[in-house]
This record gives sequence, C-alpha cells and structure tokens, in this order.
Amino acid sequence: MAVLTLKSVEAARPDPSKRRELPDGALPGLYLVVQPGGGKSWAVRYRANGKPKKLTIGPYPRVPLTEAREAARAALRAVAEGRDPAGEKRAAKAEPSAAESTRFGAVAADYIERYAKPRNRSWRETESFLTRTLDATDRWQDRDIRTIGRKDVLYALDAVVARGATIHANRLFAALRRFFAWSVERGILEVSPMLGLKPPSPEVSRDRVLTDSEVVAAWKAAEQIGYPFGPVAQLLILTGQRRSEVLEAEWREFDLDAATWTIPRTRAKNDRAHVVPLAPNAVEILRGLPRVGQRPRLLFTTTGTTAFSGVSKATERLQALAAATLPDVDETAPWRLHDLRRTFASGCARLGVPVHVVEKALNHTSGTHSGIVGVYQRHDYGEERRRAMELWAAHLDGLISGSAKVVQLERRA
Repeated sequence: MAVLTLKSVEAARPDPSKRRELPDGALPGLYLVVQPGGGKSWAVRYRANGKPKKLTIGPYPRVPLTEAREAARAALRAVAEGRDPAGEKRAAKAEPSAAESTRFGAVAADYIERYAKPRNRSWRETESFLTRTLDATDRWQDRDIRTIGRKDVLYALDAVVARGATIHANRLFAALRRFFAWSVERGILEVSPMLGLKPPSPEVSRDRVLTDSEVVAAWKAAEQIGYPFGPVAQLLILTGQRRSEVLEAEWREFDLDAATWTIPRTRAKNDRAHVVPLAPNAVEILRGLPRVGQRPRLLFTTTGTTAFSGVSKATERLQALAAATLPDVDETAPWRLHDLRRTFASGCARLGVPVHVVEKALNHTSGTHSGIVGVYQRHDYGEERRRAMELWAAHLDGLISGSAKVVQLERRA
C-alpha cells in the first residue's frame, strides 16, 4: 500500500467507468476518492457496531493531504472510543442552529408538522395563516420569534382589517393564539404576545337559512353546473354534512347497496366516525357519478388523485345561477355552502324531526348530546336518522316538482 504524497494525489487519474479509492499507506482507513468525472475528495472507512461506515472529510484541493490526515486521525480516535463520527456528522446537520431553531418560519413549520397536521384536517389553512398572510406573517418568516411582540401582532391584525377582511383577521388571531401558546409550551417563548389581546372584529353568529324557493334554485343551478361541483352541492342539500366531508369523500366510504356512507373519524371534524343514512335520491346521484382515474378513489376530482379544489369560483357560479332565477330575493342576505347544513337542520325541524335526531344526523357533539348526556347516551338513532333523511329528501322532491306539502315525521309507538 503506497503512501500518498502531494505528487501522487495530483497525478491520480480518473477511471471513466467507475469511482476509484486510493488508500493512504501512512494512515490506514484514509482514502483519496477519485470520481469518474475527475473530482477528488477524502474519506475515512471504519467499522462501528460491526457495520462498515464511511465518513466524507471534504474535497481536494480545498482540504489538502495534511489536513485530511489530521481529520482522519481524529475520526479514528472517535471510533476507538466507541463513537460513530459519520453518524454524529449526520445528526449535527439535522440539528438546527440556535438561530434557525427560533426563526418564526422554522417554528411555524415545526408547529404544522407536530401539532396541526395530526389534529386538524384544515391544517393547510393554518399553514397559510402562519406563512402567507399579506403584510403580516409573510414578513415574519426570517425574524426571531422571540422579537415578535404585542405591537407586531396588533399591526398585523390591523393590516388585515384595513383590507376589509375582518373575518379573516379573526381567523388569523385564532391561529396565532394557538401557535404562540404552543411555542410557550415547547419552551421556545416565555410569554405569548397574544396574552390579553382580543379578536380584532366582532362576529355575529350566522343564522342564514335558505327559503324553499332558494333551495329549489340552488338545486337546479347545481344540475346546470354538473360534475364535479354540481353533485357536491346537491349532496350538501340532501345530507346536511360538512363541506369538506362531502368534497373529500372516497368511494371506499360508501355502501350503496345498504344506502350508507361512513365518514371515518380521521375526516370527521369532531374526531368521531359517523354513519350517514342515504335517501334513495342521494344513492341515485352517487351511482351516476363518473369514476375518475385508473384506480378511482375520490368521488369529486378532475385529476384522479386530488379532491376538487375550485370551490370558491364554483360556489360563486352556483349562487349567481340560483339568484338569476329569483329576482325578488334580498341581495343583502347572501348564503354560503355552510348555510345548506343549517337549512337541512331547519327543514328537518319543520317536518317534525326531533332536535336530538337532527343533531345525530349532523354528527354534532354539542347541544342535547354534550356533557354527561353525551357520555351515557350512546344510542345512535340509526332508524330515526334514516327516516329523517328520507323525509327531508321526499320534501325536496316535492319542492323541486312543485307539489310539496307539509309532511309529518312518521312516529312509532
């Protein structure tokens, strides 16, 4: 084994067909690595825990022969002490610097991975609040989180309110409050800058319920729009389920022969699996949907791999088409997709469905099923919920055909 010298290192030529490793006779374990393209670097080979290991020291000539030998000796001493220098190097790279570990953007990314993703299906919205809010968190990404104080938060919230996005400002406030509280829990901050602050804008709880004529107009507009968003709107009207639960529905959740839809706990807002009885017209809509993709998974998709995402524009089109048929409707009272859920609940109540059955149909954990009642009342009212779904669907059929009449819920002794 020849001793490497400056002259022999300089003279080492590449083999175009493979990488060459030239051992140093003066220090067993040190190698000059010559790549097929001519690049040269230093490496140490050793065994740790009975397995062969390799530690890259650095490129030549940036690292000359003498420095390579010094680094190799230090690495081999570490091996003799029972350590793994290559593993320690990887761990050092993975460990963020002190400055990086307190950078707002880095802490926010850690919060999304560790806290938001495992607990919240709407984590992407939280991520957007913490990273891309204009004139607010977008300016904080490279700042040390410890330098962000109450004035910074108020300035950010005021900037959002000034754009007229008052509800967005409140959502940003909530996202920042949770994030900074988590940062305190993790020991990154001593005190949250949100302490003592209140939401920037008052909110009035919505009570918008669509009239019968609006429901009919929305249904017919959905028919006009067609797949993928049209059936989404119709299922929202028919089932009263949450927007995300319908939009992200997967074929494996449905048993059309049994007329049931099982929303898994991972997709349910309250972390509880929920079985939705399907009325005959809901099953008919589902059977008529196309199966998109080589191995169809999602009900509503244009790519076959991701759920339909153009919801905002599609909703605007739905509302515009519906409003065009209702010239006398008060334009100061616009409705949202979530109002279809409230309309379902209100409609069922009008038809005589008991409130506890409606709440079970909506998979609510508040109201009549909250607290100790929710702990001990395990009856899921499956038959009652199915009758309610079918009753509401029949009422919708009557509204759409123009022959609707008040139908009382069938009561059993």
